[in-house]
Amino acid sequence: MNGFTFDAGALIALDRDDRRVLLLIAAAAERRLSITIPATALAQAIRLPVRQVRLTRFMRQPGVRIATLDGPAATAVGRLLALTRTSDIADAHVVLCARRAGQAVVTSDPRDLRRIDPSLTVVEL
Repeated sequence: MNGFTFDAGALIALDRDDRRVLLLIAAAAERRLSITIPATALAQAIRLPVRQVRLTRFMRQPGVRIATLDGPAATAVGRLLALTRTSDIADAHVVLCARRAGQAVVTSDPRDLRRIDPSLTVVEL
């Protein structure tokens, strides 16, 4: 495993100072594992960056990468949605990012993600 991809639920848990997420981040840093934040998950989680200090600082940490939804990624997400007959762009983007990076997904709600990819490695909060 090459690290973790955080969905919106994981980012919200981080922002709320959830101990499980903090321990996972510390363990990832200790093992020098990377963490991917899909831009779509970030858009779901961030509302007022000035108040969301933990989340804002986390995004700037070494080893944390924000995965954009550019043209090729958007096309891949759309194809994945068509293939799985699902409709949540953010969930499909999370799955796509995790697959591409060879990472496990950290989430509070694995059901929809597993509908897109039943073989996805998930760390449930």
